[in-house]
Amino acid sequence: MTSTEAAVREAFAAQARACTERGSPFTATLCETLGRLLDSSTEVGRRVLGWSGRPDARGDSVPLRLAAGLHALVRRGRLPHLAALYPPHPLPGAAPLERALSEALSDAESDLLPWLDHPPQTNEPMRSAPLMAGLLVIAAETGGLPLALHEAGASAGLVLVLDRYEHHLGGVTAGRPGSPVTIRPAWQGGPPPAIPAPRILRRQGCDLDPLDVTAEADRERLLAYVWPDQADRLARVEAAIDLAAAEAPRIERADAAAWAEETLDPQGGEEGVARVLVHAVALQYAPAETVARLAAHAARVGAGATERSPFAWLRFEADPAFGERGSLRLTLWPGGKERVLALGDTHAEALEWLGSADRAEPLS
Repeated sequence: MTSTEAAVREAFAAQARACTERGSPFTATLCETLGRLLDSSTEVGRRVLGWSGRPDARGDSVPLRLAAGLHALVRRGRLPHLAALYPPHPLPGAAPLERALSEALSDAESDLLPWLDHPPQTNEPMRSAPLMAGLLVIAAETGGLPLALHEAGASAGLVLVLDRYEHHLGGVTAGRPGSPVTIRPAWQGGPPPAIPAPRILRRQGCDLDPLDVTAEADRERLLAYVWPDQADRLARVEAAIDLAAAEAPRIERADAAAWAEETLDPQGGEEGVARVLVHAVALQYAPAETVARLAAHAARVGAGATERSPFAWLRFEADPAFGERGSLRLTLWPGGKERVLALGDTHAEALEWLGSADRAEPLS
């Protein structure tokens, strides 16, 4: 076995372990089985086992690309034998799953190969939970000014329309009452500010490969990357797509730093509006240069902020300072004090609120 093949097989094993930890036993079994089963007898096997880049979740996430392709074909009805083993059916045994996967890899490789060409594309609505909590802090500290949202790495815009969801955040409710999308993370700590939900005056975003929620192929792509045994997530993403499609936000195809430099004027924004640069689990996929440029431009925009035209940088990203948990960081100008408001898993299914805005610990 070559070192490349060994790294690929370990990537599938590592993804299986991660799926188990995330409560997705079917996807764990699928990845573990694929890691054993793949060989050079199919074009898919040759392509995957000879992967030229880093195959794991820190790189190209090859296991998730293949798993998503299989899920998409199952949803289309293209692989009936494999579909008979997918949820909501019981977790399959190793032998029948191996047979069905072998058949799928051989018979549907022309349909599967394109899924290996693009990185995973997800847009988890639950990640709106920490951002909505942060927006409540911003609204409280800016006197309830309406907000102009600018989201980097917006994907299909499902987080950008977070005010269309009903959020339950530590006893505080925000967003649209009765929404078909309910966001209710497990919550520890006190509540965010209990104030009227912030009014979003306008919203826009960017992504290197934006998805169109009104296009069937892009809708399929979003749903394929949801693990098939997580029925609640599937239903939530489907409902969120429908809400976003009713009035789709504008999302440009652009690098995050270049887009921010183009759309956020350092000379100041509109009087009576708080501009907010937001992103959620997006920058871990960006080059270091992009991250540095984005931070530098945020500081330039912040330097031009005033009490009547404030600027906030709100981000929920995997944070090595907290053992790879996600941290909700807020920097608000004028002033420019940076705080960690909350911690949680990167799907934002469980959040720990660190305190109200005036008690959040500043970062050194």
